[in-house]
Amino acid sequence: MPHAANIKPLTALRFFAAFWVVMFHYWPNLAVGFTPAVATKGYLGVEAFFTLSGFILCHVYLEGFGQGRFRYGDFLWNRLARVYPLHLATLLGVGLMAAAAGLAGIAVSSEIVSWEALPANLLLVHAWGFAPVSAWNHASWSISAEWFAYLTFPVFAFAAWRLREKPFLAVGLALAFIAILYPAFEALAGFPLTAATIKWGALRIVPCFAFGCALHALWRSGMIPSRFAAPGLFITSALVLGAVQLGAPDMIIVVALGGLILSLACMAAAGSSFATQSIFVYLGEISYSTYMICIPWKIIAVNAATKLLGIEGEQLPLLIWIAIVAALVPLSAASYHLIEKPARDHMKSWAQRRAQRRPVAAGA
Repeated sequence: MPHAANIKPLTALRFFAAFWVVMFHYWPNLAVGFTPAVATKGYLGVEAFFTLSGFILCHVYLEGFGQGRFRYGDFLWNRLARVYPLHLATLLGVGLMAAAAGLAGIAVSSEIVSWEALPANLLLVHAWGFAPVSAWNHASWSISAEWFAYLTFPVFAFAAWRLREKPFLAVGLALAFIAILYPAFEALAGFPLTAATIKWGALRIVPCFAFGCALHALWRSGMIPSRFAAPGLFITSALVLGAVQLGAPDMIIVVALGGLILSLACMAAAGSSFATQSIFVYLGEISYSTYMICIPWKIIAVNAATKLLGIEGEQLPLLIWIAIVAALVPLSAASYHLIEKPARDHMKSWAQRRAQRRPVAAGA
């Protein structure tokens, strides 16, 4: 089975996962009087991201890890370059927004700006239980959880490498882990693991990340015939939609999302052009910006719209709501091209220049 370096359908899936989260946060501001199940379960878009992370990082780094070519420091720097600049930019943006509101005489909640939570946010450990409140850019809790997975990636990679010849066992163990952890956590904590953010967000990523690693092993093994790719995509898509609509336990939906990810990867390996069109891939590339700016933009846009239109409360007419949601796409593109990508490229090129100077310094 051929394995492309860039699995385009999975890149495209990132946008739909981000948009699912957007629906979860934005739908309550739409004055329609009902909430569809797909919006209610939108927080599970984060689980899709976490599972994708395990799959993609194994796709990029696992072989090098197993062959002794993995450089942990370079890996962490590249991952930091991927997530930190935009995290810092949105954090500063929320701070400036709060300062402007203060100058205008508008009270700013501690749920938006908390100086006690700032150090943990700057260090990307605010989803590890070190932040007293969920302040600044709330969505960034999942980036803190991702950072935890990056730091512990060698543990996941070691297990994935050892089980690479036994992919069904790897998937079975990951499923067993999910089946045990989800109900156990809810019994102990009193709320679902999929609702955890700043207190247990670092734990929330672990089963999904491990599941993604296991799914990669199964995909990489070539044990799934290419003729099953298209039917598999249809079945797993139906399972995800059906489970969401019927209000199935989050654990079931997470497993179905994993099946969808595996099916899309199999479609790509089979040579299908499904979800490889440039528009879908581009939307996937800017999806991190979409995710990171969605809450700050919602705060600005909803407050501005309610004041300009004289609306009491925060529920908006349909056309205004659609305009605010649609604006996320050009705003995400601007964020990606002005902040995210240039900063990432700069950090990576700086590391490359530093690495090129090392032999010269050693020779001197």
